[in-house]
Amino acid sequence: MLIWFLPLFLVFLMIGLPVFFGLLAAPGILLWLNGQERDITLLYRNLYNGMDSFPLMAIPFFMLAGELMNKGGITLRLVEFSQALMGHLRGGLAHVNVLSSMLFAGLSGSAVADTSALGSMLIPAMEKQGYTRKFAAAITAASSVIGPIIPPSGIMIIYAYVMGESVAALFLAGLVPGILVGVGLMIMVKVMADKYDFPVASRRYTWGERGQASLKAFFPLLTPVIILGGILIGVFTPTEAAAVAVAYALIIGLFVLKTLKWAEIPDVLTRAGITSAVVLLLVGAAMSFKTVVSLSHAPEQLAQFILTLTENPLLLLFLINLLLFVVGMFLDAGPAIIILGPILGPVFVSLGVDSVHFAIIMCVNLTVGLATPPMGLVLFVASAVSGERVTTIARAILPFLAVEILVIFLITYVPAISMTIPRLTGFVN
Repeated sequence: MLIWFLPLFLVFLMIGLPVFFGLLAAPGILLWLNGQERDITLLYRNLYNGMDSFPLMAIPFFMLAGELMNKGGITLRLVEFSQALMGHLRGGLAHVNVLSSMLFAGLSGSAVADTSALGSMLIPAMEKQGYTRKFAAAITAASSVIGPIIPPSGIMIIYAYVMGESVAALFLAGLVPGILVGVGLMIMVKVMADKYDFPVASRRYTWGERGQASLKAFFPLLTPVIILGGILIGVFTPTEAAAVAVAYALIIGLFVLKTLKWAEIPDVLTRAGITSAVVLLLVGAAMSFKTVVSLSHAPEQLAQFILTLTENPLLLLFLINLLLFVVGMFLDAGPAIIILGPILGPVFVSLGVDSVHFAIIMCVNLTVGLATPPMGLVLFVASAVSGERVTTIARAILPFLAVEILVIFLITYVPAISMTIPRLTGFVN
């Protein structure tokens, strides 16, 4: 009977119950109907235990670092740097939007923060230059999914926590796929710019002006170097790296650039605290949900079902990508990873797929789901920022989603894309 927890959970989602409550109510009701009251206590105890983790402390710290940099005007410097490099191209502001997302990804690791920070700045600017509002919102939403792929990445920290993987290995494995998504979006922008005669954002900057823009963006761009460099050489753990990122953002904003005021700190802490609380509550609820997954023997049953379809790993990877894409339409990346990671990961590792490679396939696919209708979270954020309807943005984003799906399959079937850097650095055999 416990196997019905997943259909019941989906029913709760369809009637509009928040994900957090659905993750707890679906298994709780079935345990009660099954006469397993003792396991209900275990279920709700795991809600706290799922959040009580040192590695997960990295998530609120990275959220806070992103908020500090955004409030301190660092986002504006990244946009100015991007415009100095690419503003002279046809469709320049759309290219700037994508490049800014790639740079911002190295600061926050959050698609929602990316959409909110860059969207509020670039969507009005693009509209003034003659772009439609729906296109501006669509490219902002599409490029924001790069945030959780290029390190630091909140969902990769969650995956590493659930599956016992190396955070550093996942961070390194996400570098090239994240860049590949950005390059793919820029190619699509170029195709559309030539077809629809998009405007040029600005004149071609001189090398001196580009140098000045680079100097202004130097300290923000140093953030991912400090984070990744410190983790790779063993100076600090990912959680400590996140705390260092917060300290660095404070020092840069308050004392070096002097763009952040002490009076703004309480508001920054409040925003970061609310966002972190939402994420950690979902993680805790998903870990409780995972308890019932193990009690129901669903992983073993699903593994047996998958292997009855075919034992060809390449075909199975295709089918699992389709499954993850559909799941990403309805469920946020974090809970989806916690629920499906322990079910799917061991199956593919037993078939010879490297665990880090499968982690990247799963993380990138579910991250793209953040921009996929009907429940893509960044679509709603882009709608709130732009004032455009979600359905309108969802139609405009389809060409960019096609590019991201192509990248997912490239990552899936060409393991060297994600595995080369971790192997060269010794984090993967």
